[in-house]
Amino acid sequence: MVLNKIVLYYAFAPVADPQAVVLWQRALCEQHGLTGRIIVSPHGINGTVGGPIDAVKRYAKATKQYPGFAKMDVKWSDGTGNDFPRLSVKVRPELVGFNSPDEIVVGPEGVLNGGPHLSPQQVNELVAERGDDVVFFDGRNAFEARIGRFRNAVVPDVRTSQDFIAELDSGKYDHLKNKPIVTYCTGGVRCEILSAAMLNRGFTEVYQIAGGIVRYGEAFRDKGLWEGSLYVFDERMAVTFSDTAAVIGECDNCGSGSSTVVNCSNLECRHRAILCATCVDNPANLLCSGDEASTVVHGEVG
Repeated sequence: MVLNKIVLYYAFAPVADPQAVVLWQRALCEQHGLTGRIIVSPHGINGTVGGPIDAVKRYAKATKQYPGFAKMDVKWSDGTGNDFPRLSVKVRPELVGFNSPDEIVVGPEGVLNGGPHLSPQQVNELVAERGDDVVFFDGRNAFEARIGRFRNAVVPDVRTSQDFIAELDSGKYDHLKNKPIVTYCTGGVRCEILSAAMLNRGFTEVYQIAGGIVRYGEAFRDKGLWEGSLYVFDERMAVTFSDTAAVIGECDNCGSGSSTVVNCSNLECRHRAILCATCVDNPANLLCSGDEASTVVHGEVG
C-alpha cells in the first residue's frame, strides 16, 4: 500500500529568474510524479504538492537546495493520491495576490518588514498575559473562516487577498492600531504580507503565527484557541485537528451545523458552498444560481 502525503510550504527569498525556477520545479515534480500548485515570484516560492511519501520527500529535499529556500517550513499532512487534479507551476508578480507587491521587503533571510513570528506557545502566552486586549485578525478569505477560526477573531469581509489592501485603507480597523494583533492564515504565507501591510499603515504591534493555523493546530489540536475545521486548497476541502473539533459552519441550504465544503456542480463555476449531510445528497443543492461571486480563489495555497 502506497502512503501518500501532501506538503504545504513557502519561502521568501530573492529569485533572479522566476521562469527558470518554474521550469526546474515543473521538471522536478514530473520526475517524481507529483501534482499540485506552485507559484514562483521575484519574492520566492509558495506551493502545495502531493503524491507518494518517498517522492514528496525527494522533492522537498531538492527544493531546499535552491539558495534561500533551505529555511522553508514544510508542513506535512495525509493525502489520498488524488488530492490535486493536475500540476500547475506558474510565475506571478507576488506569492499571494494582494495586488501590492511593494508592501514587502525581501532579503535572503525572508520578509524584512513583517510582524514578529510567535510560536503557538507564545501565542497562548500573549493571550494569557494581555487577555481580551489581544486581537486575532484573520488573513484568509472570509469564506474560509465560516468553518473554522480563532476565538473572537476579526474576520474581514474579503473574497480574495487583493481585497485586504482596500479593507485596511478603509479605516474600519483604525481603532485596533494600538492593540496587540495576531494575524493568522493557513500556513503563514499570507500573513507575511498582511502583517507588513498593517505595519506600513500605522498598526503598532502586529504579530504572525509561525507556521500559521497548521502549526498551531498540530501543537494544541482542539484544546487551544482555535475552533472548528481548517479549509484547505485541495480536494479534501477541510481537515480537522482531532475527533473533537467543534462544528461552527452552517449549511447554506437549511442552516444546520456543518463543516462540509462542496464545489458547485457546474464545472465552470468557482462557487463553493457549505452543506450538511442531508442537503448534500440533493443534486439541486449542488448547483448555485449563477449569481454568486467566486468565494474562493483557487490559486491561493496558504
